[in-house]
Amino acid sequence: MSLLWIILPYSAFLSFGVGHLWRFRRDRFHSYIAHQDMDRAQLLGSTAFPAGFAIVVAARITDMITSGAHNRPDGAIYFAILIVEVIAGVVATIGAVLLFVPDLIASPAQHATTSLDRITLPVLVAALLSGVMIRFDPNSSDNGYRTAESLFAWSRSLFTFHPRPEAMYDAPSIYQARGLILMLLIAIWPYTRLAGLFAGPIIRLGMRIRLELRRPFRTRTAQDH
Repeated sequence: MSLLWIILPYSAFLSFGVGHLWRFRRDRFHSYIAHQDMDRAQLLGSTAFPAGFAIVVAARITDMITSGAHNRPDGAIYFAILIVEVIAGVVATIGAVLLFVPDLIASPAQHATTSLDRITLPVLVAALLSGVMIRFDPNSSDNGYRTAESLFAWSRSLFTFHPRPEAMYDAPSIYQARGLILMLLIAIWPYTRLAGLFAGPIIRLGMRIRLELRRPFRTRTAQDH
């Protein structure tokens, strides 16, 4: 069973990487729905979700970096992270609902909604709820931070040559469930419309910069002729 906590995350990372290459070659990370076809609620969701989600991820990374092997960050840092994460989590959840629900219930967009899109919202909700449950785990304390002892220790080890699957194998079930939910989200991300929320703008910005850099060269070439 311990091997699963090595095989599953690396499989999810592989799916994440290969999926993004596939999406780039397929549609350059354009969403399944054109922005002109979105209503105001979806446009708001397409802004609120990535902003809130990015802040939540940044808060969790900060928590992981500032946590010790078995203890939380210093009190002020911990409560600042907690407040930011709660607010950003609410914003991300509202954004996800506004972005996904209209296409799941409206018949005109059924062709644009894939089976993976249909499970994305439940997976996101499960990730949020599991995050809240471990955040307010009564068995965690300043001297025994279960998240640092399990999820953080395991996830950090995945980027070294010494993975620590035992940190998750011996973890309480809610921590194991959260690890599985996050791996599922990572694995399916590129194959849903979520892929375009972050990678799309970056790719389009890079292409725009590239065109701008090439424009003076083309202008000089035309003038020379």
